[in-house]
Amino acid sequence: MLTFEHKSVMLDEVLTALDVKPDGIYLDCTLGGAGHAKAIGERLNERGLIIGIDQDEDAIAAAKENLSGLACGVKISRGNFSELDKILDEFGIDKVDGAIFDLGVSSHQIDTAERGFSYMHDAPLDMRMDRRQTLTAYDVINRYDEYRLIKIFREYGEERFSKRIAAAICQARKISPINTTGELVKLLEKNVPHTKNGGHPAKRIFQAIRIEVNGELEILETSIKKAVERLNIGGRIVVITFHSLEDRIVKETFKTLAQGCICPKNFPVCVCNHKPTIKILGKAKTPTPNEINFNSRAKSAKLRVAEKLDGVS
Repeated sequence: MLTFEHKSVMLDEVLTALDVKPDGIYLDCTLGGAGHAKAIGERLNERGLIIGIDQDEDAIAAAKENLSGLACGVKISRGNFSELDKILDEFGIDKVDGAIFDLGVSSHQIDTAERGFSYMHDAPLDMRMDRRQTLTAYDVINRYDEYRLIKIFREYGEERFSKRIAAAICQARKISPINTTGELVKLLEKNVPHTKNGGHPAKRIFQAIRIEVNGELEILETSIKKAVERLNIGGRIVVITFHSLEDRIVKETFKTLAQGCICPKNFPVCVCNHKPTIKILGKAKTPTPNEINFNSRAKSAKLRVAEKLDGVS
């Protein structure tokens, strides 16, 4: 049996937000080890259905085990959530009653040293969530030019010392390639000043590289919009984020979808006929202190939920 350790973040809040119907159809766009999906499935009857998407082969194997024995139907596809339209069409599913995105890297991926996601373990520079793809962290570190490294460190890692770090990487790789996470961490520790509350010097850089390798941010807005389009009226979408870059995209996408008229403010009357697609249900929620004590990786999580409005196709 494959061990796929991952504590489902804000599980109770997710179930409440989705308002699970016993005979409903629910789409988990980031299936992982299927913690959220299993909890949803346990609330479904034989007419209900769970559809899971994940690009990680380990997650798919674990999810198949964890979801076996449920009364409801289960359909699982290995793919990226940006392909959710294609996947739903292949399964013959037009609309769903709920969708969840639990973004970021899983505990299993972090703790599996050879995947190269963690700065705490020495491993090959990889960081691919889908190991079928060719681009790896090694390629980013050893083949991107200095300007491109600065850009991703600044934009995806919000790193103040992006220029210094990029220059150090380019200088080091002239001598020999940077092959492992351990080599990269040593270089970062030499070039990033330690700050009292800044955390490990490698934290922001590893985040930036991971986002670049997996194209995490560039697909998020369109994927959320696709999921909303496939919701039944009254269906709900739940998104859990783990850093400000993700959350900003989710917040702005929800805001756009919930907006009515989008005509310029100086127009005397509305001519766009734009109708809101969703209703945002409350403010972003965060984990309870008890959950954070139990699972420290939940600390930065934010949950946002919206409902598909009546009369919108």
